[in-house]
Amino acid sequence: MAAKNEQKKPNIFVRFGKKCKEIFSELKRVTWPTFPKVLKATGVVLVVVLAFTVVVTGVNYGLQALLDLITGIGA
Repeated sequence: MAAKNEQKKPNIFVRFGKKCKEIFSELKRVTWPTFPKVLKATGVVLVVVLAFTVVVTGVNYGLQALLDLITGIGA
């Protein structure tokens, strides 16, 4: 039974403290992008989202017009 007690996990606060130390040590090693790179990436994301919005809206409008033409609801 003595061996079983030695392999017991530490309490949750000790484990949480160790995990926080690991997280902060990893964050210190991260190479953060420069502000211009962040702005450029944000601009690219916004343009792509806008393009997909335009395409999906166009497809939606076209399918709605086709459905109206087939069913005669628009007449």
